[in-house]
Amino acid sequence: MSYAAGNKAWGISDRSGRRYRLRDMMVEWTGAKVGPDEFDPKQPQLTAPKVGPDPQALRNPRPETNLSEQRNIQYGWNPVGGPATNGINPPDALEANGAVGSVTVTT
Repeated sequence: MSYAAGNKAWGISDRSGRRYRLRDMMVEWTGAKVGPDEFDPKQPQLTAPKVGPDPQALRNPRPETNLSEQRNIQYGWNPVGGPATNGINPPDALEANGAVGSVTVTT
């Protein structure tokens, strides 16, 4: 298909509706055809950075030794943790301790 040369053609801006020479108009990254004084280049923040691989696995991993002994240790802090609790195994299992007080309001 052949087109006319358009040397004297006018175009209407998609942004403002003003008239510009068609040969002077520019196409933005959004696809809008605008005049040269309205042209807005694409900002670098609009382009997402390339994301590379995110490796999670280790090459030639080695299992830890004595895992059952390490997992029996339970660390606590005051007021959580402490001596053996009835019905809970192992005997150093953590136990939550707390108390509720009373409030008296007089008017």
